[in-house]
Amino acid sequence: MTLLRKLAGETAIYGFSYILSRVLHYILFTFYLTRVFNDQTSQYGIYRDLYFYVAIVLVILTFRMETTYFRYAKEDRSKVTTMSMSFLLTLASLFLVGLWIFRGEVAAWMEYEGMTTHLMLLGSVLFFDVLCAVPFASLRQQNRPWVFMALKLGSIVLNIVFVLFFIELLPGLSEAGGFFERIYRPNDQLFYVFLSNMLASMVTFVGLLPFARSESFDWDFQFFKKMLRYSWPLVIVGVAGVINQSSYITFQKYILPNDITTNLSDGGKYAAAASLALLLNLFTIAFNYAAEPFFFAHKERPDSREVYADVALAFTIVGSTMMLFILAYMDLFQFILGSNFRAGLFVVPILLVAYLLLGIYYNLSAWYKLADRTRWGAWIAIGGAIITIVGNVLLIQRLEVIGSAWAALACYAFMCVASYLLGQKYFPIPYKIGRMAGWMIGAIIVYFIMEGIRGWVEHNLPLTLLVNSILMIAFLVLIYRYERSLIRQISGSKQ
Repeated sequence: MTLLRKLAGETAIYGFSYILSRVLHYILFTFYLTRVFNDQTSQYGIYRDLYFYVAIVLVILTFRMETTYFRYAKEDRSKVTTMSMSFLLTLASLFLVGLWIFRGEVAAWMEYEGMTTHLMLLGSVLFFDVLCAVPFASLRQQNRPWVFMALKLGSIVLNIVFVLFFIELLPGLSEAGGFFERIYRPNDQLFYVFLSNMLASMVTFVGLLPFARSESFDWDFQFFKKMLRYSWPLVIVGVAGVINQSSYITFQKYILPNDITTNLSDGGKYAAAASLALLLNLFTIAFNYAAEPFFFAHKERPDSREVYADVALAFTIVGSTMMLFILAYMDLFQFILGSNFRAGLFVVPILLVAYLLLGIYYNLSAWYKLADRTRWGAWIAIGGAIITIVGNVLLIQRLEVIGSAWAALACYAFMCVASYLLGQKYFPIPYKIGRMAGWMIGAIIVYFIMEGIRGWVEHNLPLTLLVNSILMIAFLVLIYRYERSLIRQISGSKQ
């Protein structure tokens, strides 16, 4: 079995678990919640705003120990597990206690004064998610994707069950009085969304406990210092990554020209539309789950850099195809969203290109982890975050919500170029840049042809879908013709 085929197989398993879990997540938090909040679009904006802060804090509290685990587990997995889990337990506990003490001040700073209980629920979500990071990394490092899949899917299913119980069943049960009436909070669906997340995270952590056991309880301070030196730049990378991907709602909340509620409503529509572009991110993150341990495991092979180059090309081809597929059938994908959230669809093409560049960056950035030069990753991420922040501040004022999409595109374009140039200096990998750029640009050209024909057929939906399907098939035929050897390498075919 070739290395590319092995990676494809692991990506398929991780991809199935991740994509299925995200599809379920989509059903609940995009399809379902955009309908629950269809007449209160600002509530969806609050939901996305708060989870932006959750993502930031999660990166800080996990201290990127999952990636550090992959780097050092081969040296002494038991010792790394013990030190990582102890460190994260301490950080998570201190955070939860601090949030409890200052919950009022935090809520006032975020302009959500009446939501201290909601913040504590999210703090509990963070506590359990932080403690799940190393056990999940251990499953990936040990190539146990089926257990990983079962626990990831189980967490999402539990979340869905809890949300549906609290939002759909509890109002009816409360009418009978008693216990259900006492716990029911009418007109506060966000509380139940956060409570459901907390309960699901707690159960998932309990399920992971058997995989967090360590045979050694030794603490090697010198070894731990080496781990921290490796991981702290990755924290900066992670924080910058969250800013780049999710900060738009917070910028829109304060910069758009209306009151906070209206701004959150507009931001919620943008966030819902961005969720369609994030369909491409499903593949990107599924790939990353498999690729990160794969890159470390095969670092010492003499042909490893050629393999990394082929991986990047294969990713770009698949990512470009998925981007074009989403654009070709946007008339159908829009029905995922509640009717009042479809006004933001004009940002999707820009964001799809941005997220494709993000996926390519994940490939191009492997070098600084493999070469133990994570500080360069931090500098690249900081540069991207500066572009995101400045871009949002300047462009939202002039272009309103679409300014966030252009800022994201500029950010990821910069990060791709910077990572490639630095990587060629410190850890050269013979990427096939011309072919990668060609397939990406080709997909964009085909999309413009689709849009041009759409105008000629006067928005005839069946005819538009037929034409788009023909063009999609033509694009796939071109891929097969010019990348036949790569396809055979991945599939293991000898023909």
